[in-house]
Amino acid sequence: MEIKRNIPNLFTLSNLSLGVLAIIHMFSEDYYMAALLILIAGFLDRFDGLLARKLKATSSIGKELDSLCDLISFGIAPAILIWNIKLIDLGSIGSIITILFAVSGAYRLARYNVTEFQGVYVGIPITIAGGLIAIISLYTMRYSMNTYVSAFITLFLAYSMISTKIRLKKR
Repeated sequence: MEIKRNIPNLFTLSNLSLGVLAIIHMFSEDYYMAALLILIAGFLDRFDGLLARKLKATSSIGKELDSLCDLISFGIAPAILIWNIKLIDLGSIGSIITILFAVSGAYRLARYNVTEFQGVYVGIPITIAGGLIAIISLYTMRYSMNTYVSAFITLFLAYSMISTKIRLKKR
């Protein structure tokens, strides 16, 4: 019975592991693999909550653990990825945009954790924002993208995570 209750947390911790691996791959400039790992982490993140509800294994620690892991996999890892691929070219401005993305993700997760969820996300989820950064990074590696366009998209996604005007119904 105890093993069943921990299965969702194993998915969550696997999400974190992939986010950390993505960061490790960036040290060796394997940005393609880093982006793929972020996307796979998103796939795992999609199922941890579903499993928790299906197995009747939801818990406060599971919710907090999910947010902590999401910050690494979809806040920190994508921010560092896009910085390495494009934002580094902007110097200090690129660093500030990178930090804004990560900080916005942290704020969005904190707000979500202290708000009663009513079936509607306020601001886009960090998983979506981080996943989009990973996809944009893959596109940029293959076809190239203007540095300023990359910066604008990253800023827009940072704003979208913390915006109270953007509301998405949970599917």
